[in-house]
Amino acid sequence: MPRLPVNNLNYHYHCEGSGPPLLLLHGFTGSHASWAHLASGFAGHFLTVAVDLPGHGKTDMPRDAARCRQELVSADLVDLMAHCGHDRFNLLGYSMGGRLALALSICFPDRVTALVLESASPGLPTAAERERRRRQDEDLARQIETGGVHRFVNVWEQLPLFASQGQLPASTRNATRQQRLGNSAHGLAASLRGAGTGAQPSFWSQLPQLKTPTLLICGELDAKFCEVARRMVSANPALKLQQVPGAGHCVHLERAQSFQRAAMDFLIGQEKLHARI
Repeated sequence: MPRLPVNNLNYHYHCEGSGPPLLLLHGFTGSHASWAHLASGFAGHFLTVAVDLPGHGKTDMPRDAARCRQELVSADLVDLMAHCGHDRFNLLGYSMGGRLALALSICFPDRVTALVLESASPGLPTAAERERRRRQDEDLARQIETGGVHRFVNVWEQLPLFASQGQLPASTRNATRQQRLGNSAHGLAASLRGAGTGAQPSFWSQLPQLKTPTLLICGELDAKFCEVARRMVSANPALKLQQVPGAGHCVHLERAQSFQRAAMDFLIGQEKLHARI
């Protein structure tokens, strides 16, 4: 897996396939390996670039949590893709990675060809909500640093948000657990402090101006993020929404084929539409 210094931070990433570039952004506690089970399907049409985001996997763990801020990491990813020869690219992000993908698309609208957001949000709308969440994220970061990754993952996996993953085969659940355990306490704590929902600016006011073709994917069992997705469409009716039956928060894991089909149909459709213009 290549290792590339970008703005004084060494990024690990994995490339596979050929064709139009597709940048893949994992969620909190994930890594580039979060997309491994979908790699062959995407790589049949796209050049996929799956990165380890700061604080995760084998990408550097910043000493200062502020280095994980969305605007800085967005600039890193634009530079990384440019280094790989791609000034424009498709973008797909899950949860934390989806929030980052939206931030990148808003900060660098000329760089993103099409956008897929899975179980993502534009952030919390009020300063009071963000401050309350920031304090919660800080408490969790300290718990991770004090108790270690193993204890944290044991608690994290029991959150109601992930209850629907109980339907997955034991081998899949174990592989996901090993990905989570592969992260460090310092890295996860830094990510929470710099890129958590509490630290994220609200993009609700910018959402109506988003011109990038965008597909929102949510699992029907994830009531919270389905409601967020509906509110996003209300704010910008040009956004497309697909709700996947039988899936919770992690659609790409729980209903992998349905997720991949929805994402690829949208991205390939946008590619064909652009070719006709």
